[in-house]
Order: sequence, then C-alpha cells, then structure tokens
Amino acid sequence: MSDLSPRERELVALGAAMGSNCVPCVEYHIPESRKSGLTDPEIHAAILHADKIRQVPARKTLQAALKLLPSAAADVPISGKSEGCGCG
Repeated sequence: MSDLSPRERELVALGAAMGSNCVPCVEYHIPESRKSGLTDPEIHAAILHADKIRQVPARKTLQAALKLLPSAAADVPISGKSEGCGCG
C-alpha cells in the first residue's frame, strides 16, 4: 500500500467501510479522509459509489431467496435489475 497516496488510501478505506457495513469505520474514515485532503463532495461521491456497489450482492441475495419462494415472489417487485455487476 506504500504506492498509494494518503487520499487514495482513504478512498479505499471508505469503500471497505461501506462494503462491510461498519459504522465505526465510516465514522473514523470520514474525518481521516478530510485530513488527507479529500473534500466533502469527493467523500460524498466515494460513499455513494461504494454504496451502489455494495447493493449489488444484497440485491442478488434477495433474488436468490425469492427464487426459492416462487409463489410468494410474484407479489414482491424487484427493482434495480441491470447488466454486468450493477455498479455502473
């Protein structure tokens, strides 16, 4: 990780914090991100992007669970279907 700048390390840390649903990590890394020189709009964009990526496996898990309940699944709308990994 020595090849990464402090800003890049904090972006990675924010993504990991979001991906692991770790509130203490998010609370720690947002101030650290500011200290590394990231602006609030940059932090905001990174968090939204990480969240978008984080939602893909959650949506896939929901779809897999609903496939096991085909009669009940017809009553539940599934939003956010997309091609690829879904983060784009």
